[in-house]
Amino acid sequence: MHSVSEENYIKAIYHLQKGTALVSTNEIAGEMNTKASSVTDMLKRLADKNLAEYIPYKGSRLTKSGIDCANQIVRKHRLWEVFLVEKLDFTWDEVHDVAEQLEHIQSRKLIDELDKHLGFPRKDPHGDPIPDRDGNYEEVQQIQLSKLTKGDQGTITGVIDTSSSFLKYLDKHQIELGSHIEVLEREEFDGSFVIKTDYKTLHISQAIANNIYLNSQS
Repeated sequence: MHSVSEENYIKAIYHLQKGTALVSTNEIAGEMNTKASSVTDMLKRLADKNLAEYIPYKGSRLTKSGIDCANQIVRKHRLWEVFLVEKLDFTWDEVHDVAEQLEHIQSRKLIDELDKHLGFPRKDPHGDPIPDRDGNYEEVQQIQLSKLTKGDQGTITGVIDTSSSFLKYLDKHQIELGSHIEVLEREEFDGSFVIKTDYKTLHISQAIANNIYLNSQS
């Protein structure tokens, strides 16, 4: 069993880690909003538990045990998000902070039963894939809206930015998972877009387009 603090660091490293590359102490400190010295102490603790490999002055990466642990944390977080939206009528901009608390519940049986109760969902309310109990993810073919050109179209499959402000912006314009998007224009000057949704024609910035995933259909 791992502490809440240990699990938060494991998840942070997991999201920062690219393949087998080392994640720097400063990167982890930035992600955790803490001092590098505190990160070093935790990395040593995780290394002692064989959850991470720590190389002084170079960085850290998760071991297989650490990756397995991270997958289970992610699984719990995303299943709780589904539960909160589907069963308790939370909106998709409300669930992240609550799921951050619930993801540390240790009962494997509870999470397995939750998964079964929800019908084994494969995506959370933001379109992110949910790993199964063995840590396997369903492969998702998707592309950022910002990569599309005039005439391209597709269905929204997920978002990158899950902040409350961004999700409320999408709600304001009736944009959600499953919404159909067609690119009408792309401005060369600033990379902004004119898109047609299910309900309206809308001008969006490149920053917004960067944070929307679609199942593209050229």
